[in-house]
Amino acid sequence: MGSTIEINDTLQLTKEQGFPAELKIEKHIENPFKAEDFADRIFEFRNKKDIRVYKIPPVRNFLAESINGKWIYWGLCHIVEITSGYENKITSGKFKIIYINTPEEMKTAFKIQDMRPGMNYFT
Repeated sequence: MGSTIEINDTLQLTKEQGFPAELKIEKHIENPFKAEDFADRIFEFRNKKDIRVYKIPPVRNFLAESINGKWIYWGLCHIVEITSGYENKITSGKFKIIYINTPEEMKTAFKIQDMRPGMNYFT
């Protein structure tokens, strides 16, 4: 008897789960995006495995993209809505982008925030 709820400070998504399609790492390296480019947008994510709880605004969550199991720390977000699917043990929701790392910040963010071997997109 019991349940598992995962507490996260990072919203890590694949494109299939709802990571913003317009955020492409190749474009960002050539011509960096800014949070202002997405100021009035609310993005949706879906079907994150497990029941998850995120920090509530005004506290930030890290925003990361997973590409083939490698993580890119894109910046910061506010989670504005969460829906938990208890039968299937999934979490869906909505978020706003509040800060986008520069390409240089992205390359160093993993070393500061994560450091798990084999997970860094840039190595």
